[in-house]
Amino acid sequence: MAKRGVVIVAGGSGKRMGASLPKQFMLLGGIPVVARTINTFSEALPNADIVVVLPEEHIALWRNLASRFDVAPHRCVAGGKERFHSVKCGIKVLGSEVEYIAVHDGVRALASKRLVIRAALAVEEHKAVIPVVDVVDSYRRVVGDASEIVPRSELRIVQTPQMFSAELLRRAYEQPFDASFTDDASVVEALGEKIALVEGERTNIKLTTPEDMAYAEWLLSREE
Repeated sequence: MAKRGVVIVAGGSGKRMGASLPKQFMLLGGIPVVARTINTFSEALPNADIVVVLPEEHIALWRNLASRFDVAPHRCVAGGKERFHSVKCGIKVLGSEVEYIAVHDGVRALASKRLVIRAALAVEEHKAVIPVVDVVDSYRRVVGDASEIVPRSELRIVQTPQMFSAELLRRAYEQPFDASFTDDASVVEALGEKIALVEGERTNIKLTTPEDMAYAEWLLSREE
C-alpha cells in the first residue's frame, strides 16, 4: 500500500467560539476536537504519518492535554502566519517515502472514516481530489448596484480532507504565497492542474461557533 502522509492544520484561536481555550482543544464527545480528528485518520489510513500543525505557543499545551487522552501517534510542528505557510511547514516534515498527502482542517472533527477512505482511493487515480457537497440555498452575485442569480447547479461547498500526490503538492507549495490561495486545491490549481471532486458529507462541518459545537454533540449522541 502506498505510504500516506496527513497534515492536520489546527491553528484556530477560538475567538468566534467565545471560549478561553482554543477551539481545537475543546472537548467534543469527551475528547479534544483535534484528538478526534487525529484518531479518525489513524483508523482510516493505518500507518499514515500524521503531522499536526499548531501555533508554536500552543504546542506545549497540546502535548500536556494529549497525554491525558487516548490519542493516536502523531507529530507536532509549529505553523506560520497564514494557512498556506502552516500547510507548507507540515509538508516539509513528511518523509520522501510519502506518496500521497491529505490536508485536513483540525476542527472538522466529524469527517468520517468512509470519507477519508473514499478520497484516498480517488487520489490514486486523479492526483488531486477534494470532497464537496451540493448547495441548498439560493445565491446571488452583486453586479454594480444590482444583482443576478447564480445557478445552484454550478456551485459546490468545498470541504477537507483534500488529497494530492505528494510530488504535486510539494511542487505547488514551492510557489510564493498569494492571497487568492483559499485552500490547498487553489494552490495546486495555480499550477494548471485539474481538481477532481468526490462526494463529501453534510455532517463534515467546520467547528467555529458555540452553535456548531452543540450541533456536533447532537450528531455524536445520535450515532451512539
